[in-house]
Amino acid sequence: MKSESYLLKFFLVAYLVVFFGYLLGPLFVMSITAFNSPGFPRMTPWECLTFEWFDVLAEDDRIIEGIKNSFIIGIGTVILSVIMGLAGALLLTQIWPKLRATYYTVVIAPILIPGVVLGISTLVFWDRINIMLGFTSDSLFNNGIFLTILGQSTFIASYCMLVFIARLQRFDTGLTEAALDLGATNVQAFRKILLPFMKPAIGSAAVLAFLASFENYNTTTFTFGKFPTLTIELAQKVRYGINPSISALAFIIIVLTLIGALAYEIYRRRQQLALANGAPLSAVSGGFQLPRIFRGNPAAVIMVLLALGGFSTIWFAQTYSPTECKLDVREQKRIIQNQRILEIQQQRQLQQQQKLLQGPDIFGGKKAPAAPGNTTRPQNPGKGSFGNIFAPKNLDKTGPKD
Repeated sequence: MKSESYLLKFFLVAYLVVFFGYLLGPLFVMSITAFNSPGFPRMTPWECLTFEWFDVLAEDDRIIEGIKNSFIIGIGTVILSVIMGLAGALLLTQIWPKLRATYYTVVIAPILIPGVVLGISTLVFWDRINIMLGFTSDSLFNNGIFLTILGQSTFIASYCMLVFIARLQRFDTGLTEAALDLGATNVQAFRKILLPFMKPAIGSAAVLAFLASFENYNTTTFTFGKFPTLTIELAQKVRYGINPSISALAFIIIVLTLIGALAYEIYRRRQQLALANGAPLSAVSGGFQLPRIFRGNPAAVIMVLLALGGFSTIWFAQTYSPTECKLDVREQKRIIQNQRILEIQQQRQLQQQQKLLQGPDIFGGKKAPAAPGNTTRPQNPGKGSFGNIFAPKNLDKTGPKD
């Protein structure tokens, strides 16, 4: 039994290593390439430790503008998608039961439609509206940010609605009915009872909507107009050639994502500890006591180590210079190149010497036998290539008769 349990644990560990290696391996490799000095992103061969690609990224105006447009579009998409998703989820819980399946299918349909179709349809629809209203080509209906927000919200709102539906399934409608019976208006019941209950779902839907908007490409590629997002800029850069500044951007995004995940884990652990100690949830947001944060909360320890590592890396980057290392690498490359040139010259000299030793083939040589498949047959078998025109007495046969 012990051997079977050990074998099962071994296969489980091996599976987890392969699984997380498959998921996180490319991210790890791309992060390492951000600190390697070659002009093309690569992990091996390692040349010099450098931080210059972060400076190149900071000076890339197109990438910075794309990030700014992505944030603007993401915030607009979050607001519109969360509102539409919450409204759709609330309507689904109050609609006539026989119509729920049909309504659910209609609202979920944008998820199944390809993003290319959504982008083209959004562009064409609002362009027709702009022409019908007689507006100019620079109006709001042809603005890239406006069209991108609308195009992305058509399917991201469906994701938000699914999050809200999952949360509403645990809501007790008797609380709202009791509030209405006690004289509260529908707005007051929504604001005092339903909205606080939906806060966790609203936060989750907002994060989901922002991430889906930030990384979207299929829909955005038809609607961005004069306001390209980060994904559009990256796609254009990949088409014309990239440098490790893209890896530096990926490293920054990974670090920010990790910080956000750790912050949420710290908050969730504090909630669990507060509830375990019998304290209300309001006590979680009050007071900032380091001993309580680190007690039974490894995420807080990882966050502190990550912060220390970040500050030390920034300090090291300000004092470190890879110039000497680059000069050494360049000198090594020059030596290797000269060695290769010398080897090629020696090979050519050796070939010329071999030709001189052989001498010219003044006596000719035996012709190499023709390949079996390359033998050419005469047009007239047995009579040569020209038939019988050179046969003796051929002129006598063809001359005039007396």
